[in-house]
Amino acid sequence: MSYNKIFDMVVIGAGLSGVGAACRYKTKFPNDNILIFESRSSIGGTWDLFRYPGVRSDSDMLTLGYDFRPWKGNKTLADGKSIRDYIHSVAKEYDIIQFIKYMSEVISVDYSTEECLWYITLKNLKTGLNEFVKTKFIVSSTGYYRYDKGHTPLFSGKSKFSGKFIHPQHWPEDLDYKNKNIIVIGSGATAFTLVPELSKKAKHVIMLQRSPSYVASIPSVDRIGNIVKFIMPKNLAFKVNRFKNIFLARHLYFKARNNPEKSRNWFRKKIIKELGADYPVDLHFNPKYNPWDQRVCMVPDGDIFSAMRVGKASVVTDEIDYFDESGISLKSGEYLDADIIVSATGLEVLLNGGCKIYIDGKKQELANSFGYKGTMYSGIPNYFSIFGYTNASWTLRANLISEFILRVIEYVKINEYKKVFPKTKIGMQKYPWINFQARYFLRVMDKLPNQGDREPWLNLQDYKIDKKLLTQDPIDDGDLLFSN
Repeated sequence: MSYNKIFDMVVIGAGLSGVGAACRYKTKFPNDNILIFESRSSIGGTWDLFRYPGVRSDSDMLTLGYDFRPWKGNKTLADGKSIRDYIHSVAKEYDIIQFIKYMSEVISVDYSTEECLWYITLKNLKTGLNEFVKTKFIVSSTGYYRYDKGHTPLFSGKSKFSGKFIHPQHWPEDLDYKNKNIIVIGSGATAFTLVPELSKKAKHVIMLQRSPSYVASIPSVDRIGNIVKFIMPKNLAFKVNRFKNIFLARHLYFKARNNPEKSRNWFRKKIIKELGADYPVDLHFNPKYNPWDQRVCMVPDGDIFSAMRVGKASVVTDEIDYFDESGISLKSGEYLDADIIVSATGLEVLLNGGCKIYIDGKKQELANSFGYKGTMYSGIPNYFSIFGYTNASWTLRANLISEFILRVIEYVKINEYKKVFPKTKIGMQKYPWINFQARYFLRVMDKLPNQGDREPWLNLQDYKIDKKLLTQDPIDDGDLLFSN
């Protein structure tokens, strides 16, 4: 590859969002030249990277899947392999695999205002050499976290532990955990997925949490959805069921936000029903924050509670004092034996895959920018970033953003423009990029773009609002500037 050829579009990342964006683009503009850069050796993104036991979605598949290619499985929360196979099948069906360049890590992009083109520098991870590409537009669909490492706190004495210490992001394929005592540190979706799955073979699994999370049991099979599929034509049934899931999730979210105490009590009653009135619910399942300040952990058919009821799993709420050769000593004085310790302690947030952004050689700091409709950055031309929902399915918003990208590029083509970028109004007030209290976001909030104080500079994480902003509102709204 060289600068000799100019591409119409470069998509960075071949995960669920990137494949979806590329499929849409080639369907809308079949004669355009596109490239998809993927730093790994296969497509699938998160669903190819994470291989820990029981890995599954934490959103229903009718909204996690593409709106243009319905998910055909019956499970509400699908396993990682099924999602990976789904992404592969869609990429093959829409014939975009030929445009993917694997083992290609985008290091930097530099926009030339004179040429109205992006100069992309990437590293060929096979050869170790840099390569270069020119393109008119960029879609960054790299997700929001580092793929090379997860977040692991500094645990005192960790090096003394003689057993296996693992981060789920890098799960060993050959790990034998049969009849082992396992500690899973963490209380997020990964921990709630791992504990019941590991307990099937392990001697005992402890979920060790510093503080509780909200957890809700949902049916693994959508019985109402299956009835709808039985009585309605296939395409109509998909639309009805998808609308049902979107409406229900949005309704429950805003109901919880408007009356957090009532919602908290609802979660508490559900846990008591699962584990009994004698279980110390207020210690282990009563978070300090309000519902949906952080993401709620969904568990299919209450699998973790089943494992707890039969004594294969348990929850300990405490802080770690230190590790030693055979386990963990807690600050309360309690000691936990372990053969294997799993650090399900979160992600390292990294927007745009760590790619550095320049304009005419000058580095752009995203922390100084405002997000436009949650997908563009103020002052940066012809650059889109796909960032999904934290309170619903990631792809639900990725689908809307992909539609918006096509609308913008079509407008540019029809009016024979070369450049489009958002420009903020004078006196715009800065607010954090997203109202989300997960620790992995709070650690880097000062490095993220900002929200403004009015539309379209808000990042409200609301499907109904986003659908209007991204798919219905005029493209030339006064906040997007177009030029040659």
